[in-house]
Amino acid sequence: MPLNFHEDLSRHFQVHGSSNRAFGVWFGLFFSVIAILPLRSGSPVRQWALAVAAGFFGLAVLRPASLDRLNRFWSALGLLLGRVTNPVIMGLLFFLVITPTACLARWLGKDPLRLRRDPTASSYWIRRDLSGQGPETMSRQF
Repeated sequence: MPLNFHEDLSRHFQVHGSSNRAFGVWFGLFFSVIAILPLRSGSPVRQWALAVAAGFFGLAVLRPASLDRLNRFWSALGLLLGRVTNPVIMGLLFFLVITPTACLARWLGKDPLRLRRDPTASSYWIRRDLSGQGPETMSRQF
């Protein structure tokens, strides 16, 4: 008998990349920026990058279907890099930020969730002072 969960935990979804025309325009813009970037320091324009940018712009306008293979490769590379770098970055963040913060808090004796056992306590219930919080304070909640 299969187990039934409230939430479907499978994450099979189709990732749709950009259109071939948009891919060509974005790469054309990228190589245009690469071409004119040396102008900031007084150097000449990079001719090779200008030619590549013109090629991408031309293909994006005249024959966007010819960019299909390169677009699919670029999307697959992005997915692969995301699958590799995401766990690495999250692991580094956890072990370099969260863990030292938790160790420091424990060292300082902090117990923000009040998990420490108190053998003298008759109850762990936290009483609230509700003075001034009548039903009229609940008007216009949204």
